[in-house]
Amino acid sequence: MSQARARPGRALLALGAAAFSLHHAFVGSSAPASAPRQDLTAMEARKFIVGGNWKANGSPDSVKKLIADLNAGEITSKDVEVVCSPPFVYLSEVQGSLRKDFAVAAQNLWDKAPGAWTGEIPGQMLADMGIKWVVLGHSERRENCGETSQIVAEKTKFAVDQGLSTLTCIGEKLEAREAGTTFDVLDEQLKPLAATLSEDDWDKVVLAYEPVWAIGTGKVATPEQAEETHAYIRKWLADNVSQKVSDSVRIQYGGSVNDKNAAELGTKPNIDGFLVGGASLKGDAFTTIINSV
Repeated sequence: MSQARARPGRALLALGAAAFSLHHAFVGSSAPASAPRQDLTAMEARKFIVGGNWKANGSPDSVKKLIADLNAGEITSKDVEVVCSPPFVYLSEVQGSLRKDFAVAAQNLWDKAPGAWTGEIPGQMLADMGIKWVVLGHSERRENCGETSQIVAEKTKFAVDQGLSTLTCIGEKLEAREAGTTFDVLDEQLKPLAATLSEDDWDKVVLAYEPVWAIGTGKVATPEQAEETHAYIRKWLADNVSQKVSDSVRIQYGGSVNDKNAAELGTKPNIDGFLVGGASLKGDAFTTIINSV
């Protein structure tokens, strides 16, 4: 896992969050309250990671301009890993033209070997062309393509076995948030991952928590809501996988992250990055988000 220097402000916030959790139950679950074990050294070592999910957006001209704008951006933060995920038709162009300190991700993969799979993109093909990352389990694929949590877990395992790193997405819909069952939804999404991945596999997995009700809506979970949920995920990993994985896995927040709210969200001790949608299509805004940490 990538290493990083301590990020200003996050160390003190981590101590405060741990103390707060001793006295407050998580909201949204019937499970008993329990304070997550906050390993400060581990938190400081989790390098912040910002992903840009371009989704099915872009034209030949707009993609060229976006690449040019990103290449021209001045990155002042040295402790941030950046991954851009263009549509498949632009993957080779972005891989060849984007600045080399930014990695490139596919938005999906086919979890079978190359062969008679019309319309699919086998993971081996991505690895062979030098792609290092893949976004998996995004809510839009769960909702529109019928991808279950088991399918997402199997794809994540397949990607890791192909040498790829993953941004594996989880998150609840609005009705679950309003019903107070957010953590029940996350349990259902995380259990297949825990059952399918080995402890070592988790070294190549980043979890992206995206409240579905906040994706592309302009609504954003408050920093406190996001931190509470991220802390729950980290505790879940400690209880159901291992303390090592809990301490080391990076957890991104996604859901209408932009250049105005990123700095405040990024101070929370269990938020280790962002998966950015619309704002990643604007070179200046995305650069600001990268530099906000």
